[in-house]
Amino acid sequence: MTTTLKSRLQADLTAAIKARDELRSSTLRLTITAITKEEVAGESARELSDAEVEKIVAREAKKRREAAEAFEKGGRAEQAEREKAEGEVLAEYLPKPLTDDELNALVAEAVREAAAGGAEGPRAMGDVMKIVNPKIAGRAEGGRVAAAVKRQLAGG
Repeated sequence: MTTTLKSRLQADLTAAIKARDELRSSTLRLTITAITKEEVAGESARELSDAEVEKIVAREAKKRREAAEAFEKGGRAEQAEREKAEGEVLAEYLPKPLTDDELNALVAEAVREAAAGGAEGPRAMGDVMKIVNPKIAGRAEGGRVAAAVKRQLAGG
């Protein structure tokens, strides 16, 4: 039984190949390879959950973003555009990113929860992150979340 996200990726890959969409098919092929690699890593081969597949897709999208930035800094605009386009293909398979308002609301709630548990001030950072991370689950980058937590713990 394959996960629904993985089977969607495979179905979309087949469609992209038939449509001769080189960008989409190569991006999906690389992503499916990364998923397969993860499935056979470790003691025995196993089926990944949708959440695990989503993490791999997010990791692949992050690689594309970082590569695009590196290419831009190196003055290689064409490669940067290709990486951005691949990242956009992968973004279709990820949950919609949180807006700043949504992120701040979730962080504020976690700060209140941590304070109710006795954790306050800058030292509460770890407690707040433990509370907020599962609620955010791949919809905001860690650095963005940490910055929002720091801001709110500092009273900003």
